[in-house]
Amino acid sequence: MIISTTENIGRNYEIIGIVKGTTVNSRHIGKDIGASFKTIVGGEIKGYTEMIEYAQKIAVERMTEEAEKAGADAIVGVRLSTSSVMQAASEVTAYGTAVKFI
Repeated sequence: MIISTTENIGRNYEIIGIVKGTTVNSRHIGKDIGASFKTIVGGEIKGYTEMIEYAQKIAVERMTEEAEKAGADAIVGVRLSTSSVMQAASEVTAYGTAVKFI
């Protein structure tokens, strides 16, 4: 499966439709406490970085599974979106256009 942020992937294709994958992850209370201290002194909060990277991986995997079920050869125009759904949880969505080579 080709996954691209651009629409031009050097092949002709027909559009199947939009595909997406979403996950919501919550933060561990221990990491929240550590993050609180980190905000005082500054710097990267590695626990949150790891959580978001993991969530992005899961969202892309789910988007890819949806595209495969639709018979797609590639997903073009891929984007990632992140939002906070509540105080201790973040949502990551991967979305793009599933296409079939012609």
